[in-house]
Amino acid sequence: MAHLGQRVRVDGWLTAPDLTGHRQLVAEPPCCPGCLPGSSDGRIRIPASRHLAGGAVRLEGILRRDRTAWVLSDARPAARGIGRRSVLAAPPLLCLAAGAPQTDPRQAIAGMPTVDVHSHAGKLLYVRTQAPFTPVSEPMRQGGLAVACLAIVSDAPTHRIMADHRIHPYRDPAPGELHAYAQRAFARLHALAADQGMPIIADRAALLAARPDRPSAVVAAEGGDFLEGNPDRLDEAYARWQLRHLQLTHYRVNELGDIQTEEPVHGGLTDLGAEVVRRCNRLGIVVDVAHGTLDLVRRAATVTTKPLVLSHTSLTTRPRPFTRLITPEHARLIASTGGMVGIWPVAALFPDMAALAGGIARMAAIVGVDHVGLGTDSMGLVGPATFDSYAQLPDLAAALLATGFSVEDTRKIMGGNYTRVFAASLA
Repeated sequence: MAHLGQRVRVDGWLTAPDLTGHRQLVAEPPCCPGCLPGSSDGRIRIPASRHLAGGAVRLEGILRRDRTAWVLSDARPAARGIGRRSVLAAPPLLCLAAGAPQTDPRQAIAGMPTVDVHSHAGKLLYVRTQAPFTPVSEPMRQGGLAVACLAIVSDAPTHRIMADHRIHPYRDPAPGELHAYAQRAFARLHALAADQGMPIIADRAALLAARPDRPSAVVAAEGGDFLEGNPDRLDEAYARWQLRHLQLTHYRVNELGDIQTEEPVHGGLTDLGAEVVRRCNRLGIVVDVAHGTLDLVRRAATVTTKPLVLSHTSLTTRPRPFTRLITPEHARLIASTGGMVGIWPVAALFPDMAALAGGIARMAAIVGVDHVGLGTDSMGLVGPATFDSYAQLPDLAAALLATGFSVEDTRKIMGGNYTRVFAASLA
């Protein structure tokens, strides 16, 4: 990571001068002049300067630390500004300026199981129309991605985008409907893997041996709705469909727990949800708490004996109602289990690869680099994606290296952390 005394580049939101003329660089635009992050690691002091405009900026300067704050001295505008939603590269996250050691990004991630921990690539979700598959394995080979966790969406028949431009459930499923739908969805996932020549990973050894010259898939389910309250169906999916990664909830408050995007009903994880977590631990299935509320994650963290995954999100210090982003507390709960958080490439949040790398770095500053990964939500995002082809993987690796991550840390983010969690979950 960045070293004190080096010239660095950093993205953030520059506040108005205080009474001494100093400014603060923060992650998100503050709602008022006095509303700044409480932790000194969430802000950088910028000494008084007449040459800096406020708002979203990219600055470069000399990083140092005094007794109470990080300071960027000799600060001046760098190449360009950033979007309003871009993320602060707080001190451990800074982009090193040109002159840092150059590393070939392809070599940095070679010879390891690189992993996308959440994907719907290949038109996997076109279950009802049976649309032709689009390429998955070839872009993976081009970019150096070894493993995609391909996820069916088990509540898909019951939700859609509504007038408020958010996804909501719009009807209750008929008895047996979501279980039957999931059988068709799992069958399509296996057909996609066969079509693309992608082996299905069902044990620790297969994941540890995965390489991008022969891309592989982990069978995942987004939402435990197909269980329809019957945990025995988890055993069925494990044996019949080789399910190895289960996300408990999605866009419907189901029998397992509450979700971030609707009013809570259960107060978090239900007793049935806790039983499903325990059964996943026994069978050898990764437990994914994406879309679940903070209360759901709190209980899941006390129930699980294996690491948790939160496969696709990003960090916020100012959560809004029904947001899919998570707070530092939420993220630290995942890390406390030994788990990892996947950062998604939403273009509205991260307009380019440098910003995406900054978002990953910001999460790493909260939970540690051992607990962060990549979850693209490929072909599942409602809006544009910064990362929309697996052929771009070297670009992300290059951005992570430019942000100041070491080769070792870049390898952890690009797959090493998920590989560790997967191996622990299937032990």
